[in-house]
Amino acid sequence: MLNWVLKGLKTGIVSTGYPDREETAPGVSPGLPAGQQPAGPAAGRCLTGALRLGGAELQVDRARCVHCFRCIRGTESPADWQPGYEWAARAAGDRTAGWVPGSQFGRSLHIRVVDAGACGACLSEIEQLNKPHYNMHRLGFFLTPTPREADVLLVAGPVTEHMKTALRKAYEAMPTPKGVIAVGACALSGGVFGPSFASGAGVRDVIPVDVVIPGCPPPPLAMLHGLLLMVSRSGTPAVTSLKSQAGGRRDG
Repeated sequence: MLNWVLKGLKTGIVSTGYPDREETAPGVSPGLPAGQQPAGPAAGRCLTGALRLGGAELQVDRARCVHCFRCIRGTESPADWQPGYEWAARAAGDRTAGWVPGSQFGRSLHIRVVDAGACGACLSEIEQLNKPHYNMHRLGFFLTPTPREADVLLVAGPVTEHMKTALRKAYEAMPTPKGVIAVGACALSGGVFGPSFASGAGVRDVIPVDVVIPGCPPPPLAMLHGLLLMVSRSGTPAVTSLKSQAGGRRDG
């Protein structure tokens, strides 16, 4: 025990300084396609519909990006790529007028994580939030095993047919006020799995969503940004930018 304490004192604080300081360590984020940009061949290389031609511009739907990097690798005209990790945004349209994430909560949250058919990538990143580098406890965020004690559901996955009822019951069991954060491309748009015979087109098909976090998977810092947004401890992105991230149902 003494050796453990001495080693800890020698090592010092290893947690990220975010949100007080920008995290600049290499590898903390894979980045995302930049917003509207000049049209190029990248749209034809996108397999998920995240990039589409809109006249002379390339329209980017971040809700569908799965980080395959086909738009920037192996092509002479790569798409513009944007580093960073503050990707969370308010989800417009699910709540009644006047609802703003954060307006109903204090500075701390208890969070219930729901695996709604995720492949495991988003859940692996969520696990990092409790570890020393990200240490979400220092920000007042705590996991809880039951929705009856949860302020927020953190939902990953496209919501499979077998999880629809379970997700709805978990949401109904939460005390008010309550919020929902959809994590990852599958939770936002169905990703590569839905809509299909086995899964839906994302969380908002089943329960209201307050904050969306794109990425496949989103890095832990993007999730911290979403949690800070939920308690109004981070700037709230404009609704117009949210719509571009929230995406919609895939055709066909």
